[in-house]
Amino acid sequence: MSSQNVYILGIESSCDDTSAAILCNDQVLSNVVASQKIHEQYGGVVPELASRAHQQNIVPVIDQAIKQAGITKSDLSAIAFTRGPGLMGSLLVGTSFAKSLALSLDIPLIDVNHMQAHILAHFIDEDEYDKPEFPFLALTISGGHTQIVKVNNHFDMEIIGETIDDAVGEAFDKSAKILGLPYPGGPLVDKYAQSGDPKAFPFTKPRVDGLNFSFSGFKTAVLYFIQKQLKENPQFIEENLYDVCASIQYTIINILIDKLKKASKETGIKSIAIGGGVSANSGIRKALKDGEFKYGWKTFVPKFEYTTDNAAMIGIVGYLKYLQQDFTDMSIVAKARIKF
Repeated sequence: MSSQNVYILGIESSCDDTSAAILCNDQVLSNVVASQKIHEQYGGVVPELASRAHQQNIVPVIDQAIKQAGITKSDLSAIAFTRGPGLMGSLLVGTSFAKSLALSLDIPLIDVNHMQAHILAHFIDEDEYDKPEFPFLALTISGGHTQIVKVNNHFDMEIIGETIDDAVGEAFDKSAKILGLPYPGGPLVDKYAQSGDPKAFPFTKPRVDGLNFSFSGFKTAVLYFIQKQLKENPQFIEENLYDVCASIQYTIINILIDKLKKASKETGIKSIAIGGGVSANSGIRKALKDGEFKYGWKTFVPKFEYTTDNAAMIGIVGYLKYLQQDFTDMSIVAKARIKF
């Protein structure tokens, strides 16, 4: 092993995916994710069940990540883990394991902010993917977060807009639930939207000051609309599913793009990067690409596997912090709510 190579083990356990990755410098050698199917029957993530599943998954997932990377534990330079934000029980499993392993191997421990990691996933070295130059705007969109972040450098980030109530991922999933689709419904809305007319059913966009978002009113509007239509025609959802999904998706994307346009205009920044689970949505990806022609943006969309919760993004933050010798000590505790 050459002395200049840094091997980081990344551990991610903020919600319902247990993930471990090995990075050699800024390159991913392995990225293993164990998803939890148990939550589907409950229509959402059950925190107690999630933390129990993490306890079952964490050892095999880390073992697999190390084997797939073709290294041994003794090659590791440091361990990076998600400190927060996330579900407390889930975070505790990853935090405790990372601390124990770092202690036993006598190597540095690095704490990572989950939301920063979604943004810094863009700095994983991938041949066909460019890395954004500073400063850039990051739109982080997931089941729990919707934020516009001004990124001045790797660790100088400023939230300039965020949701005042629900996250965009929740708006997708709750709309899907209203339509009787199984959990998680967001990907199904995206799938059906591709065969529908996005302008079939106009939904009003919420008026929110500045660069902030609001999705609670939108969810209520979808609920009332569907209830009204079902009274008139009990077969309404079956007969119009594709058009309804397309209209929901079209409205949500417009809300996001409108705020991004405003943020770009106010800051003068035309480099736009997206991250978080909802950035896997095909409509959002297309709208961003269209923005290159319409508004002169340069857009950055991460590799599909780095959009949802994964440990490679934790590993890249670990590597960047390792270069700065920015380590934490064993007194570190997980935090369910954490700011940049």
